[in-house]
Formats: sequence, C-alpha cells, structure tokens
Amino acid sequence: MRPASESDVAAVAELRAVVLRADLERLGRYDEERVRQRLRDGFEPAHTWVIEVGGAFAGCVALRRAEDAHWLEHFYLAPHFQGSGIGSDVLRELLEQCDRDGVPVRLNVLRGSPARRLYERHGFTLETEDPVDVFMVRPPAYDPTGN
Repeated sequence: MRPASESDVAAVAELRAVVLRADLERLGRYDEERVRQRLRDGFEPAHTWVIEVGGAFAGCVALRRAEDAHWLEHFYLAPHFQGSGIGSDVLRELLEQCDRDGVPVRLNVLRGSPARRLYERHGFTLETEDPVDVFMVRPPAYDPTGN
C-alpha cells in the first residue's frame, strides 16, 4: 500500500464504478456519472491508500478518523484480484492499527454485497440497515489502556 494523491482520483473513481455496478444495478441505484462523482466529491488523499500488486494499481481503501470511531471507506479491489486474499490482508493490517488506537471501526456496505461476508469474517456485526446500505461496526480487539 502507498499513500494516495490527488492524481489517483480518476483511477479510484473508475474502479468504484466497476466494482459497485452489479450491486447498484440490483438495487436499482446505478447511475454511470453519479457513481464516479460521489467518489470524487468524497476523495480525501490524506486518509486513502492505493493498493498495488506488482507495481500495478489493484485497489484502494480509506480510513477516516471520526470522534468515536474510524470509518473504513472506499475499499475497492479490482475484480481480478478479488478472492486472492489481498483484501483480507489489507483489512487485517488496518484493523490492527485501529485496535492499537482502541477505537471501533464502522463501515457501510451495499445491501446484498458479497463484501459483507469479508467484513463479518473480520468481526464486523450489523449495526443498522436501510433499503440500500448495511451499517456495520467492529469493536477494538483489546483496550490499549488496560481497562
């Protein structure tokens, strides 16, 4: 993983459109322009990492600090890299960092997305859901203060 820069926004927006298309179409929410624009509007390189495999762009992930938790966002992996363990490795590394901070991690995933299984395997549980999104949370694995 390497820190993202502003120049990564186009590749990340395009990857988002590819990765989310099937789920958004199933939910009746796919809009070719909107899916890319929402990423551009929320892209913060300071909180984002680019995932590379063999020097090639393979995906991205963002971890944004909030008052009471870290938010895992924009976690996209190119389809030909999915199922190879890369996503689990990246997620494990980020969760270890959050555990050291002693804070929960929150995320949302599209309803019916197979990505939900990845998150459940890593300790995320359902918090709330609506017709489109499932909101999940994972408490820290341990309290760094010893309490």
